[in-house]
Order: sequence, then C-alpha cells, then structure tokens
Amino acid sequence: MTDTAGRDRAPSRSEYCVIACAEAWRGNGEVLASPMGLIPSLGARLARHTFAPDLLLTDGEALLVGPGGEVEGWLPYRRHLTMVTGGRRHVMMGASQLDRYGNQNISCIGDWSRPARQLLGVRGAPVNTLNNPVSYWVPRHSPRVFVEKVDMVSGVGYDRAAGARFHRIPRVVTDLGVLDFETPDRSMRLVSLHPGVTVDEVREATGFPLHSGGGRVPYTREPTAGELRLIRDVLDPDGRRDREIGAPAR
Repeated sequence: MTDTAGRDRAPSRSEYCVIACAEAWRGNGEVLASPMGLIPSLGARLARHTFAPDLLLTDGEALLVGPGGEVEGWLPYRRHLTMVTGGRRHVMMGASQLDRYGNQNISCIGDWSRPARQLLGVRGAPVNTLNNPVSYWVPRHSPRVFVEKVDMVSGVGYDRAAGARFHRIPRVVTDLGVLDFETPDRSMRLVSLHPGVTVDEVREATGFPLHSGGGRVPYTREPTAGELRLIRDVLDPDGRRDREIGAPAR
C-alpha cells in the first residue's frame, strides 16, 4: 500500500544509500547492470528510470527487463559472458572484507588453510574485478569489513590489477557514506558523508588510514522529489530498504 502520508518526510539513511548506489551507474551508457542486494538493485532501477535510460537490467537469468520487470529482450549465457569479458558490465557486489586498495574477500575469515569461518567462496569475483567495473555495497561500515589486509583476495584491488584492461572500482557505498580510489596511490578516499555522519565516525569505523581530501567532505546528494516518489511509491512501497541498514538519517 502506498504511503501517501509519508511523501513529505525527510529522506531516510536508506534512501541516501539508494541514491548513492544509483550514481555508480551514471554516465555508463549501454552496459549491463548487475546489482547484488536490495539497495543496489533499487539504485540500478532508479538510475534506469531517471538519468541512465540506456542501462540494461536482467531478471538474473536469461531475460533483459525494464525497471518495472517487463521483458525487453533475451540475453543468452554466451552473450552475457561476452559482455563480462569485454568490460560491458558494471557489477555492484558485497564484501565481507575490503582493504585500502579495494581487494575484496567473500571467501573465508582467518587463514585459508584452516579458516575460522567459511563464507561464500571466491565465486565469480576474480573474473568480475579483472574484466569489468565493480563497485561495492556494504550495509554495515565497520573495522571488521574495512581491514588493513584481507584474509583472502577474492576480488582484485588496484595494487594487484596491473595490466588488467577493464579493471575499475568506481565506488564503495556504505551506510555511512561513499568512497572511491581517486588518489595518487589508488588507495581508498572518503568522497561524501550521508547526512548525520561525521568524518571521525567513518575513520573510527575503518581499519586503515583513510584519505578525505584535506578539506570539508560534502554530504551525499539529496534525492529529488521525483526520485523519492519513485523509491517510495514504485520501487519499494513496502519499505524493505530501511530494514537493510537499520540506521535512519539524523
């Protein structure tokens, strides 16, 4: 049921996260978006609805779909692989660990030969990161995720990707802000804060020194009235986005 009474309420933290994820695909043109997780999926669909009309969305299997789920075409697996290896896909993955250069771990915690915890496994992370742009979504920004050194490299960071033609990590979106790697040594930088968050809060939640540009860090851009309407009334009328992070904007 549409929440018409809440249309004028201020944007929530989760809605800033949706906007930040959507911005990852700005200017990409006709590429295949592969968002993993609810908020990245809402971001990709919002981008397609608004400033990225050429973005390609899939049902996760073999169909190309519109932002409302309507079928637009067929994407056989062989064609999907061509897009992957040719840099024509932009993935937004999760991460159990990320280091300052963007190396990602989704495989295990602890020594690989005898891990303390088994996770998803490496899966497609090496192919993704070496062959097409990969951004990350982290719903809980903490020192347990943002570590000095990942326990195992699943997705490849900038310090390991020399010569990889299509390797690029456009952005990392968390419940606290947005980060990228646009620094001389390609180490992580704080780009924007979600309203209510401070630079010190992000630094305390990060397990390595973090660039912040030396000046005032701006806030993540506010959703427009039209974007809020789409998020609240069309894309996620049940408000599932709020349950993914559980931290409202202050």
